[in-house]
Amino acid sequence: MANSKPLILLSNDDGYQAKGINELIKALRDEAELVVVAPDGPRSGASCSITSAVPVHYEKVREEEGLLVYKCSGTPVDCTKLALHAILQRTPDMIIGGINHGDNSSVNVHYSGTMGIVVEGCLKGIPSIGLSLCNHAADADFSFTLPYVKSIVKTTLKNGIPKGTCLNVNFPDTKDIKGIRVCRQTDGDWINEFAECNHPRHTGYFWLTGSYKNNEPSAEETDHWALDNGYVAITPTQVDVTAYGLKEVMKSWNWE
Repeated sequence: MANSKPLILLSNDDGYQAKGINELIKALRDEAELVVVAPDGPRSGASCSITSAVPVHYEKVREEEGLLVYKCSGTPVDCTKLALHAILQRTPDMIIGGINHGDNSSVNVHYSGTMGIVVEGCLKGIPSIGLSLCNHAADADFSFTLPYVKSIVKTTLKNGIPKGTCLNVNFPDTKDIKGIRVCRQTDGDWINEFAECNHPRHTGYFWLTGSYKNNEPSAEETDHWALDNGYVAITPTQVDVTAYGLKEVMKSWNWE
């Protein structure tokens, strides 16, 4: 592939055939050389998991001018690692996860396979962005997000982001987007997370479900507030999870 344009690695956790990643390809075809390495099926909730007990393999499924698409048997992070190890001929200028079918704001960042891709890219020192739309439908309308996607990618490539940081970008499910807000992660959690069901011959079984609880609904600097009010939420995220404030406090503890 030619080197005249930036090289961007794309992946997701919805599978290489998902509408979101194909809309992302559509948005960036004119802006960069694209290599897609994505799971061969849905891997939502995979977070930063990797495959260690069985082999992982990939297969080319599409090749066009400026575009290569591969499907992979592993997790989103496997896809990213394998692309960097065995597929790409040079280090990409950026790694992008998405566009995800569903919200990855607030605590969802910790469960998200989309953000697993981004964290892996960040760990490798490559500018990385996660993109998500607050709509889980397989045929969700991504069209109104694409101008913002293009702008966010171009702006980030131009300005760069510090080593050890990445971007978590979430789009509200509305065509009437009011603009972009740079936010912090909302303090929230999931409640009533399982639905218990009866089995005629065995003990009960459980379906993962639940509802999100926003613990600070009026905090206007948060990603959830931005999404609830029609803004694109960009949350700068870091991979160093050290609690520096507590670290300083603990130095004064008696460690006998």
